[in-house]
Amino acid sequence: MKFARFTHKDEVQYGVVTNDDISLIEGDIYGDWGYTGEVLALDQVSLLAPVVPEKIIGIGANYVGSKEEKPDQLPEIPVFFFKPASSVVGTEEEIIMPQGIDEVKFESELAVVIGKEAKNIKEDEVLDYIFGYTIGNDVTAPQLFHENGHWTLGKAFDTFTPIGPYIETDLDPSKVSVKADINEVETQNSPTELMIVSLTYMVSYLSKVMTLKPGDCILTGSPLGAHFIKNQDVVECKIDEIGTLKNRLVKASVSVES
Repeated sequence: MKFARFTHKDEVQYGVVTNDDISLIEGDIYGDWGYTGEVLALDQVSLLAPVVPEKIIGIGANYVGSKEEKPDQLPEIPVFFFKPASSVVGTEEEIIMPQGIDEVKFESELAVVIGKEAKNIKEDEVLDYIFGYTIGNDVTAPQLFHENGHWTLGKAFDTFTPIGPYIETDLDPSKVSVKADINEVETQNSPTELMIVSLTYMVSYLSKVMTLKPGDCILTGSPLGAHFIKNQDVVECKIDEIGTLKNRLVKASVSVES
């Protein structure tokens, strides 16, 4: 089942997508909800990011190029980072590149959407706490990373976390491929089996550090092939079973002093 969040007649609504139609729903998508009976064509609505997360957590350097390259042991402490909720935009929205920077880095990723409160859960319980999956683009300006390794500033700008287009609830995350096209040229295409830290391990690990809430988003890492993009480049992050997250990079009109 594909869930969408969208605007129609200036009202934010949720719906279930089937082919080219969207059936409107009411209630809490993470709890009790039902169909309103109204059906719209997809081209009648403007899609928004399908989640409004309290927090977004990403993991760094989580893919290898082949099964043979996977390490025998997991890192003692996986490299996680936060992105602010204010950085979230939806498909077809612009990514705004700060003035004074000529390029930013994109990263296409499978994103986990938490469905119920999770604290101290075991790895074999993780899938019971996941509502569904969407696509994330972890946009970064590494030029603004602190010399001692602090990543927050370079990842926190408004529009630096496109998410969408839908949440797919019927998905086996171990059997999909994460892809990306830049200006219609494929640059990423890797199966999720090339993750170093598994999705279930990372969610379990994070739940032992913090309470995960419904709607929280976990970016599970980007395959090899992510690189820099420039003004007017169009990024299409793809997972066939979910859809295409499409955004154009544009320059900002306001400068940022480092």
